Amino acid sequence: MSVWLSSHGVSIAIYMVMAYLILCVLVYSLQNYFLFKPEKLAPEFEFQYNNLEFDEHTLDIKEGVSLSILRFRAKNPKGIVLYLKGNSRSIKGWGKFAIDFVRSNYDVIMVDYRGFGKSTGRQSQQGFKNDLQLVYDKIKERVDEQYIVLYGRSLGSGFATKLASTNNPRMLILDAPYFSMSKSIGRFLPFLPMSFLLKFPIPTNQWIKYVKCPIHILHGTSDKLFPFNTSIKLSSKNKDLCRLYPILGGGHNNLNTFESYHEILNQILNSETPNFDRLNSSIEFKRAKKKYHPF
Repeated sequence: MSVWLSSHGVSIAIYMVMAYLILCVLVYSLQNYFLFKPEKLAPEFEFQYNNLEFDEHTLDIKEGVSLSILRFRAKNPKGIVLYLKGNSRSIKGWGKFAIDFVRSNYDVIMVDYRGFGKSTGRQSQQGFKNDLQLVYDKIKERVDEQYIVLYGRSLGSGFATKLASTNNPRMLILDAPYFSMSKSIGRFLPFLPMSFLLKFPIPTNQWIKYVKCPIHILHGTSDKLFPFNTSIKLSSKNKDLCRLYPILGGGHNNLNTFESYHEILNQILNSETPNFDRLNSSIEFKRAKKKYHPF
């Protein structure tokens, strides 16, 4: 009887290990399907925005890989925003957000990642990084970096941070960012080794340490996908350059419906913040030692 129980226990353990390994294989194989929700557009599709002036461009990376790009134009641009969008749809739907920057006199570049919209190519983290660096380099050929603003929304926040860490833009703006993709997905599958399984670990928390420009983080306090605490932890990785702006009641996909979001964004884009003088502030204030008086 004891031998039977022992062998039965071993069988259960084997089945559990097999099930665990099968789950790991499924997560590795199907993660692109769950991580990306692209909208495919036909090559002949025509973009239309009644209230915005724009040009459409195609950037050929290599054979089989090309990027679909829109440039929205301000009348008197004082800079250019490279807007890196989230993980869904295409720039067809995201283009409407360009108005939030054009009205502050910034041109806006929006890019569809590989496999989104009219863009082609196999998706990989290294491929995304290489593609976006090439886009940034193309912008630098026409505009000095002091006039380039990087804006990353959700998925795009990690790649915007990577670009800022290896370049010298005027500023980095992050909208609903994540600490790292492996940590974020690990919240839902804590029993799996996500750091080994993920093809897109996107370690924003590591890249942000090397950013040398001002960093502005906007995050909704009611964000259920990437909780607000995510940005608190992320900003601590480069606390001297980070400023965190809570959007009270904001969720993950609706910050643009809050007036406070637009007020903060306008303030960031339009204010010229002077260098802070630590010596003439209360930060450097030291209380004088009291002298001892016996009477």
